Amino acid sequence: MVKRAAIVAGLEASWLIAATGLMRQARGRGVIFTLHHVRPQVDQAFAPNAHLEITPHFLDAALRRLTRDGYRFVRLDQLPALLAEPEGGRPFAAFTLDDGYTNNIEYALPVFERHGAPFTVFVTKGFAEGSHSIWWETLAVLLHQAQEIRFDFGRGSERLALDGPQQQWVAFDRFAWYIHRFDEARGIAALDTLARENGIEPTDIARDLVMGPAQLQRLARHPLAALGAHTISHRALARLPEAEARIEMEVSADYIEAMTGIRPATIAYPYGTPEAASAREAALAGRLGFSVAVTTQPGLPAAGKTGYLPRMSLNGFYQKRRYVSALASGIPLKIMGR
Repeated sequence: MVKRAAIVAGLEASWLIAATGLMRQARGRGVIFTLHHVRPQVDQAFAPNAHLEITPHFLDAALRRLTRDGYRFVRLDQLPALLAEPEGGRPFAAFTLDDGYTNNIEYALPVFERHGAPFTVFVTKGFAEGSHSIWWETLAVLLHQAQEIRFDFGRGSERLALDGPQQQWVAFDRFAWYIHRFDEARGIAALDTLARENGIEPTDIARDLVMGPAQLQRLARHPLAALGAHTISHRALARLPEAEARIEMEVSADYIEAMTGIRPATIAYPYGTPEAASAREAALAGRLGFSVAVTTQPGLPAAGKTGYLPRMSLNGFYQKRRYVSALASGIPLKIMGR
């Protein structure tokens, strides 16, 4: 809560500064936005993935605000050419949606159509095929349904009581730490086993949430939509051997090309943090023919760095129109000293 309060304060201050016309130079040439789920809000006391979802109403408000602020909506694969243009032109906004959730076509697409805004959906092969689980979604369901669980975080089996939201949040954070700090595939496999022991099938959750091949093919035919690569398993590439990271990236692109007939020019690194995606992955993306590769690190795109581009998150905790203006302004980055 302290962190969220600080972010809100920074966004409010940035919006006020931007509204006065100060620090215009912070805006840069444009902005790439990160989204995940777009769907109506359901209020729950325990919602560990709430930051990954926004409402269709807020997406519509964001597009209206950006239009009012003078932004043009562009395809992500246009960025190399746009960033090569002289500075001082009309700023651009590109929209990206990670993981390929069904609500992207059900709720987000009509909003993008209303505004004529192109967008890119990054597809994880294992999610789309239902062969891999989405661990953070599995974990949310498990902790919501179970009264208690037992799990070995590396020091023997432990009992975790789940009597209320506070204990559920603590358990979620422990699992997330375990998965990110050790062997990710083994950690997810252990979580999937625990879920099945509690009557939950993780791959069913993925199939319910994510677009399958037929939906992805239909989306790819839409003039505003493009599909980008997002690996096979959604593991942190920087923690994999280079050969395995290359396979994750290349096979993801092969999958989209085989399904749609179009080889994707863009890729999003899973998680997208400095720990999950490094300069090695940027070099791999270039060698594999991706013209644009994006992280989740906050920032505005700059010329010459299209293999490791930052994005600004439209976060479920901060669904106010003025925060969209604040994020696009680049002023929050200056406040953070970036």
